Amino acid sequence: MNLLRTLRKPFRYTQSNATLILIGVNVFVFVLGYAVKEIGGYLALWPVAVVEGPWLWQPFTYMFVHADLQHLFFNMLGLLLFGMAVERELGSREFTLFYLLSGTVAGLCSLLAFIIGGAWNAYLVGASGAVYAVLLAFAVLHPRARIFIWGLVPVPSAVLVALYTVVELWSEVFGLGGNVAHLTHLFGFAAAALYFPVRFGVNPIRRLIKGS
Repeated sequence: MNLLRTLRKPFRYTQSNATLILIGVNVFVFVLGYAVKEIGGYLALWPVAVVEGPWLWQPFTYMFVHADLQHLFFNMLGLLLFGMAVERELGSREFTLFYLLSGTVAGLCSLLAFIIGGAWNAYLVGASGAVYAVLLAFAVLHPRARIFIWGLVPVPSAVLVALYTVVELWSEVFGLGGNVAHLTHLFGFAAAALYFPVRFGVNPIRRLIKGS
C-alpha cells in the first residue's frame, strides 16, 4: 500500500509548454545531425551497441532521432495535436514523465524483441512509440472526442485507437509497412495502458469501451 501511495503521489499542477519543448528538442537533434553526422549512430537504438557497448542510453535517446524530415514532421504533428491536450489535462510535469517513460518502455521492449528475433543490427529511431502513447492517453481522457481522418471523416478517439491497434498488429504479423516499427507503436500503447492504472488507478480499457 505504501508503494502504491508513493507511485500515485501527484505532482503539483503546472503549465510550462512541455509539448513545445519536446518538439524543440526533437528539431534540435534533427538539425544537429546535419552538423554532426555521427550523432544518429550514438543516439539511435542499435541492439548490438546497447548489449556490447554498453550504450545504455539508447533506449531513451532513440525517440529524439528521426530518419528524415517527413518522419520528423508527422511525429511532431501528432505530438503537437494530441500532446498539448493531454498536457493541459495532466499538467506539464506529469505529461513529461508520461511521455519520456512511455517512450523508454517502448524502446526497452523493442530492444528485447530485437534480441529475441536475432535482429542485432536493426536500428530504431523516432518518437512514434511515445506519440502513440500520447494518442492513447488522449483517447482515455477524451474518449468521445472526434478526430477527423484526412480532415474529412470524424472518428471517436476510442475507435481510432482500436483501429490503429488492429492495423499495427496486422502489419506486424504480415510484414507490411516496410521499415515502420509497428511493434514499437504497440509497445507505446501498452506503456500508456499500464501507466493509467499504476499512476492514476484508472482502467483505460473500460474508459475506451464506454467512450466508443
